[in-house]
Amino acid sequence: MPLLHDIRTARNVLRGILRSRRTRAQVARREPDQKRPAPGTIKIAVYFADSKVNLYQIRQWYAPLAEISQTWPVAIISRSPSAVLELWDESPVPALYLRRVTDLEEFVHTQDVRIVFYVNQNAKNFQMFRYGRMWHVFINHGESDKMYMTTNQFKAYDFSFVAGDAAIDRLGHKLWDFDLASRAIAIGRPQADHFAGELPYTPDDRTVVLYAPTWEGDRDAAAYGSIASHGVTLVRALLATGRHRVIYRPHPRSGVVDSEYGAANREIIDAIARANAADPAAQHVYDDGPSLGWQLAAADVAITDISAMVYDRLATGKPLIVTRPTSASAEVDENGYLGACEWLTADAAGDIVAIADAVQFDAEAQKRLKFWVERHFGDTTPGVATARFHEAIERLMALWEVNARIHEGDSVGSEGDPFDDDDDEDALPSD
Repeated sequence: MPLLHDIRTARNVLRGILRSRRTRAQVARREPDQKRPAPGTIKIAVYFADSKVNLYQIRQWYAPLAEISQTWPVAIISRSPSAVLELWDESPVPALYLRRVTDLEEFVHTQDVRIVFYVNQNAKNFQMFRYGRMWHVFINHGESDKMYMTTNQFKAYDFSFVAGDAAIDRLGHKLWDFDLASRAIAIGRPQADHFAGELPYTPDDRTVVLYAPTWEGDRDAAAYGSIASHGVTLVRALLATGRHRVIYRPHPRSGVVDSEYGAANREIIDAIARANAADPAAQHVYDDGPSLGWQLAAADVAITDISAMVYDRLATGKPLIVTRPTSASAEVDENGYLGACEWLTADAAGDIVAIADAVQFDAEAQKRLKFWVERHFGDTTPGVATARFHEAIERLMALWEVNARIHEGDSVGSEGDPFDDDDDEDALPSD
């Protein structure tokens, strides 16, 4: 057995090396054709150090970034070859591959960056944090009550853009001696102003149910995923009615830690394919596309796990069901919306049809939903969150001008670290 394990490990390492080399070769071929922003033009940078598996974190910001770039030129900094290949194909703003720390330093010294946005807590964010004379702003990749949303890492940023009152209260309870009044800026959910897109089905009288579970998590406290515990049962029940259309959008990392979770994910995908083959008019959807928004707006009822998807859906003000984690160790903060939401336990997954009907038409459920929508996002009138996002940027730009004048005579030297790792996220030691 140890020999077999060693052989498998060696095979996986070799595959990784070959994949990394192929990816790098693709980047080398394509990079000369990419249009680079002129020196001194970029005012806002979005820093993304992850590989393509986590691109969902930045994709949801595409539309707001494209809009803001009309006023303040924006570029995305990618440290990963696999990610930048995708960004070159789909990003509405320029994407730059800055693999080495020296590449970062050259970018900083040749552009006029005043704000850097971060969508996650990647450890390589600190390679960008070292640069002064700019605001480092955490914009996150969603609003939720997951433990991730109150990490002490918030203190590393100059400012954080948060959704609303619920987020500010959440941070106030968790972070010691953190100046929320000046460093947390509520903007609502500007992405929701762009929740649109062409539907992959023909609308009819079927009730559309979005099931958007998260992955299984890498620790017991974050074991929020429901595909194995709830998903197979509830999807089968909805597929069987003949009056529902299922949109299944699993987290892209589903099954990366737990093979059984991955098997359940494939079982749901296969069940959807069989249902469509048996009844082509059903037009059930397995959705693994890059765009997120139309699913949330189109569904009559949504079922999600504890994740940012809860709050993306909440921003639409439409009926929502949240799966209750089966792990007793999963951290569930019921001080906010999760203390009043419509829970779905694993034992009740088979009754999803009746539960979905009740949530869709129950007056009390609608009243509770309205309260929590306003609590988390404030005014969700179309366009209001976008205006708040733009106002927050204008505020920081004005503050930058004030500080630039104060420090006008200060010397600016190299801010690089000669001992820093100079490689990218996809590289392997052997490569």
